[in-house]
Amino acid sequence: MKYTVSIEIALPREKAVQLLTDPVHLPKWLRGLVLHEPISGEHGHLGTRSRVVMQMGGRRIECTETITRREPADLREIPKTSVVHFDREIVGEGMWSVVRERLTEAGPETTLWENENEYRFSGFLMKLAGLLMPGAFRKQSQQHMRDFKAFAEQGKDVRETTD
Repeated sequence: MKYTVSIEIALPREKAVQLLTDPVHLPKWLRGLVLHEPISGEHGHLGTRSRVVMQMGGRRIECTETITRREPADLREIPKTSVVHFDREIVGEGMWSVVRERLTEAGPETTLWENENEYRFSGFLMKLAGLLMPGAFRKQSQQHMRDFKAFAEQGKDVRETTD
């Protein structure tokens, strides 16, 4: 299963990238995050492996995330013509996923965040979920992006909402 989602953020790209990559901010916009800790490497850097635990409804999901691409490596003073790339491989029980993120300048004060996702499932239940509910995965990705936009633009913290 593959899909792409995108959103515009009313911030300069460098500021949006800094907020997106700072691990301190993850719980403020990544709804359901219980834990995101490096197993090896430095958070967000190429080759880093992290343990990620999410709570989704009554289900707790644990997986391993590996950063497979981060360009440019130095996220300060990004050249205007550069595209920022973050690629991650995520492996959990019955699931393998690749997320390819691109952040580009849509304008001097606006960032376009594109998120390309690919999922493969193993095991009967995960294959069934992927077959019967493909829209749920896209919807979740869009929700994370909207939550980040609200955090970045307005300072909203998902831990303080009831929806």
